[in-house]
Amino acid sequence: MSKTAIIIPARYGSSRLEGKPLIEVQGKPIIQWVYEKAEMSKLADIIIVATDDSRIFDAVKAFGGNVEMTSANHKCGSDRIREVAERHPEISYIVNLQGDEPLITPESIDEVIRNVKDDIAADISTLIRPLTDENEINNPNLVKCVRDLNGFALYFSRSKIPYERNTGIAEFWGHLGIYGYKRDALFKMTSLPQSPLEKTESLEQLRALENGMKIKTSVVNFVPVGIDTKEDLEKFKEIVSSKLS
Repeated sequence: MSKTAIIIPARYGSSRLEGKPLIEVQGKPIIQWVYEKAEMSKLADIIIVATDDSRIFDAVKAFGGNVEMTSANHKCGSDRIREVAERHPEISYIVNLQGDEPLITPESIDEVIRNVKDDIAADISTLIRPLTDENEINNPNLVKCVRDLNGFALYFSRSKIPYERNTGIAEFWGHLGIYGYKRDALFKMTSLPQSPLEKTESLEQLRALENGMKIKTSVVNFVPVGIDTKEDLEKFKEIVSSKLS
């Protein structure tokens, strides 16, 4: 039977915020916040945390989550989710949901699933959001996307794209790091060598584009709070506190 899985890669080591999946906010580790958002998806059949760390494994088990150990030698999250997918031949569609995105909405997860399942031309799906603030548009840490008239990505860049020869015409889109894959597409992409543009921009999705794969995008209107730094963590704590007050 064809099934859809949300796989959440989670590792303990982080250069900017060590052990962030296990940092507790309002009595719950961050990985649990993400897992509970995944559970709200209406289109996913399976949720699995993929980790190489026994502390994360034990924490997920403690809150009743589904978790599998993976190799410690993976260089990126997509390789980690491939290892899990290989064990599950029943999984036909895979969502790579980052373990540090506790404010992701269930509706946006379902949009990623819907695009990769329903569009025959799509190998991969992802999300973008409109950008209007010049600081965001020029921020190399916020990846930008340009897409064609059918919603397929043409390119991703850390630079401001497109170039505005005539001002007031361009639309700017920021990329959200969530991906949906057809099973074969995940296996193909993770089998390919790193591509020149991928190495240049340090953006894994460019490997797919350079090899002729199609990435379908959908527009969402929320600003994600990925937790990479202590400042991000404090921002998340403030958001959670304001919602509970």
